[in-house]
Amino acid sequence: MGNTANPDIIYTKVDEAPELASASLLPIIRKFASAAGITIGTKDISLAGRILSAFPDALTADQRIPDDLAELGELVKTPDANVIKLPNISASVPQLVAAIKELQAQGYALPDYPEDPATDAEKAARAKYDAIKGSAVNPVLREGNSDRRAATAVKNYAQANPHRMGDWSSASKTRVAAMAGDDFRSNETSATLTNATTAKIVLETASGETVLKDGIKYPAGTVVDATFMSAKALDAFLTKEIEKTKAEGVLFSLHMKATMMKVSDPIIFGHAVKAWLAPVFEKFGDQMEALGVNPNSGLGDLLDRVKDDTEIMAAIDAVNAERPLMYMVNSDKGITNLHVPSDVIIDASMPALIRAGGKGWGPDGNEADCVCVIPDNSYAPVYDAAIEFFKANGKLNPATAGTVQNIGLMAQKAEEYGSHPTTFEIPADGTVKMVLEDGTVLHSHAVEKGDIWRSASARKAPIEDWVNLAIDRQRLTGYRAIFWLDATRAHDAELIRMVKPILEAKGVANKFEIMAPREATIASLETITKGENTIAVTGNVLRDYLTDLFPILELATSAKMLSIVKLMQGGGLFETGAGGSAPKHVQQLQEENHLRWDSLGEFCALGESFRFLAESKGNAKAKVLGDAVDAATQGILDHDRSPGRKVGQPDNRDSHYWFARYWAEALAAQSDDAGLAAEFAPVAKALAEDEAKIVAEFAAVQGKPADIGGYYHADPAKLAAVMRPSGTLNAIID
Repeated sequence: MGNTANPDIIYTKVDEAPELASASLLPIIRKFASAAGITIGTKDISLAGRILSAFPDALTADQRIPDDLAELGELVKTPDANVIKLPNISASVPQLVAAIKELQAQGYALPDYPEDPATDAEKAARAKYDAIKGSAVNPVLREGNSDRRAATAVKNYAQANPHRMGDWSSASKTRVAAMAGDDFRSNETSATLTNATTAKIVLETASGETVLKDGIKYPAGTVVDATFMSAKALDAFLTKEIEKTKAEGVLFSLHMKATMMKVSDPIIFGHAVKAWLAPVFEKFGDQMEALGVNPNSGLGDLLDRVKDDTEIMAAIDAVNAERPLMYMVNSDKGITNLHVPSDVIIDASMPALIRAGGKGWGPDGNEADCVCVIPDNSYAPVYDAAIEFFKANGKLNPATAGTVQNIGLMAQKAEEYGSHPTTFEIPADGTVKMVLEDGTVLHSHAVEKGDIWRSASARKAPIEDWVNLAIDRQRLTGYRAIFWLDATRAHDAELIRMVKPILEAKGVANKFEIMAPREATIASLETITKGENTIAVTGNVLRDYLTDLFPILELATSAKMLSIVKLMQGGGLFETGAGGSAPKHVQQLQEENHLRWDSLGEFCALGESFRFLAESKGNAKAKVLGDAVDAATQGILDHDRSPGRKVGQPDNRDSHYWFARYWAEALAAQSDDAGLAAEFAPVAKALAEDEAKIVAEFAAVQGKPADIGGYYHADPAKLAAVMRPSGTLNAIID
């Protein structure tokens, strides 16, 4: 059955809103699981936890914590893995720096984040911190491919209770702007390796050869790509789009993925900051550099560093007055699109804008049309096609819309674009080459100083597993199934050469279509508009983008998705939706003691995890628990027990009470396990009888500030006090 040393299910400790919710929900889960002899362990993959585990030598013995991420990385390579994975922070540099400062203030003697490391100690600290930032968690845990779809109960509820959609007009000026050439898409080369090999990446310049990365191991059959984005072409594009946006009289917005693509996209973001303030950088560049300005850290950091220089501030004000209006993250607080690289994440920001009828928030607090700048043209066509579709056809109707499910290639770090350690900002003009151990030059690109060069790969076994997962899903559903692959793009052409023979060998080639992303977007929107369903079979980045885009259009949120990773060694990873870690929710809790985070994604993952445990370990009670979780989830939806957005409304804690109650009632009512029914009948009775008291205890704490003892590293006792304020409920659960 499992023990505390080797728990049956691992529940991850993460960040921000989902971690606050865990303080309330996890005691309930443990109570119910224990009745079936199931143990629930935790592993800390939070940003603060990852920082602390990386610097044991800087901490006291009491402060040190194990590297839980590394331990989980090993567990997911075994058949015993059963992990419920909540959203964690994919840290930008400003977030990383803020977390370090908070931990230092709490008494942890961590080194500062070195912006420009000079000493060996600073270089070592920087290397450790760089390994933590960005999407550092998911590539370690995702030893399988992704099966993401709306849970049946959630989809049924969305159709019966359609959310509000913004109206689209054919006269909308909203558009997508992407580079016409010299970007990652157009410069990409790709090759499939015949034999296992090691490779190095070198930069050849007039002054000699520099090894950028050595000892990269690739098994036979790996698809290896390389490409670069021209800095000059990027700057020209950004300058043109800023001017064009001003002429069109709409909002300027930049949409990047500075968390997942943690090396490339912050650099591109920095180019946008410099393009926006070009006259200021031309005149005051040296002074700003002396003040520590790094445009990659965003406008917010820049303004904070130059705020005491009246001449620079006046120049910035003058430039802003001449620029188009900017899309805002928070117009009340003056936080712009360019303030923080991790504030506007494309997979969340673009669907929200499309759902709103092509509108974004301007500095005046009103909605307006936008130019959506997505420099690289690899996946910009998805959003361009969606916008043009809705301009022509009007908004989607959630009451009648079908669904887009997703089978995503991501196992073993497949298609990790723009990430450390194979992405570089080129220091000098020359030629970048990827050279194999036998001397073969696999890829070669002539580059200029400042260009962004990157490589990514996908191994043969994950690709084959991905195709087979798609075949299984299509067979189970009978839905239209489309591989989103572009035959005119180098990487996709290599994948198509692998996909087609598998489909033909399995006799299912006629069940699948292969389309470039633009055409696949249109086909999928046409399909769901008719009320029919489709499966998008995609690579890693599109998996990320589409499992926000379509759920946000269909369900109003991507946090309520079933997200199942069938691990290649037989284990299971159950992700709790693609809803991010919701920093605004934390701010609201701290200010008003109201948490609007919806744990529906956790409920969906929990039911799947219990059923997987029943199947893999032969635990019949686990199946009863899992089926009862589904009944409780349906109860939350049917009776509208999800959290409200505003203080004074029921919040996350209330929804957990109702979840526990519906779960207990379902267990008491079932006839598959008399022991569980007998155990939970009195629990269900007590939860029902004490409803008024429990709800009143929750309501009593709202409206006042809440102290959780830290943003990135909360105090466990304070957090428990805030998130478990009902003594009546606690007495029943504990």
